[in-house]
Amino acid sequence: MIEANTPLLRMVRYFWPMVVLCIGLLIIVAAVDSTGDIILAQTLTEGLVRMVMVVALYMFIGNSGIISFGHIAFVLIGAYATAWQTCCPYTRDMFMPGLPTYLLNNSHHVVLAVFLAGLLAAFVALIAGFAIMRLSGIAASIGTFAFFMALYAAYGRWSTWTSGGSTVSPMEETTTPWSALAYAVVTIVAAFFYARSRWGLALRATRDDEIASKAAGVNVFGQRLLSFVITAFFCGMAGGLYAHFVAAITVDSFYLKMVFITLSMLVVGGMQSLTGAVVGVVVLSVVIDVLRRLEAGIGSFSLPTSSAEVGVGLIMLLILLFRPSGITGNAEIYWPFKGDISSSGAMKRQS
Repeated sequence: MIEANTPLLRMVRYFWPMVVLCIGLLIIVAAVDSTGDIILAQTLTEGLVRMVMVVALYMFIGNSGIISFGHIAFVLIGAYATAWQTCCPYTRDMFMPGLPTYLLNNSHHVVLAVFLAGLLAAFVALIAGFAIMRLSGIAASIGTFAFFMALYAAYGRWSTWTSGGSTVSPMEETTTPWSALAYAVVTIVAAFFYARSRWGLALRATRDDEIASKAAGVNVFGQRLLSFVITAFFCGMAGGLYAHFVAAITVDSFYLKMVFITLSMLVVGGMQSLTGAVVGVVVLSVVIDVLRRLEAGIGSFSLPTSSAEVGVGLIMLLILLFRPSGITGNAEIYWPFKGDISSSGAMKRQS
């Protein structure tokens, strides 16, 4: 019989939330893949790409307490950085003639391109974060939004590198449910370990009491900047995944609608828990898919255009009014067992 306080059981309990979330997503992807429904598979893929964004948002917002409106800027950076490496290899000079000669004449494998896009987003976050992360509270939130708007405007007018307001295409549709799942799992694992690392604990201390954490020797600016850079890396990779999901990107694709949807998913699930981030994406992805199908019409019944956005807004409003901590109450998946685990795997309940 394995005692309840053995190192093995403690390790299982420690990793329990992360393992359950990853296995749950694996089951969902396998189930959808077995149906052969192309539309459902596309919805799932889009949801998993958004999960990378939302979990990255949780890593920053949930641990720092600073609401960021600017992380979609890193998604934008990642999408175009990937396009510079993989898009239209023979006509790239027509879309983006100002690119360096190397990028005009060479292409990278999509996995390498997505990784490098994440690194570029992290580098930009390091530069921007030196100013923004010195702020606190609402000032920091406004700072992230100002950064996002400035970058959005720059990309929208940078015709030689981003084709301005025109569409950049085509790109191979390499983002599938399984590849998106792999990136989502990597992001979940990274978020889990970061939240439990000394850096994550120090950042949460600044969230709970900034003055006390400073008195205890925590470098508030340094911890916020570190989180800002790490989460920008994952958002940059999400941008690359998104570009190879839609196969054609414009700057307008990364505007306020995407900001609203990703923040809504985090708020609905619970901003201060990894489980909340994942649950929020799953719940709102299902709601959005159902409402979009109703917009397209089922029989003689159909909903007005933009009903999906209205529905998401109403759900977010109800959550803020009646359950500010989100569906999960900012809690992680709990360990459901009590007592000892026998060698056969059966759990003995204690009275």
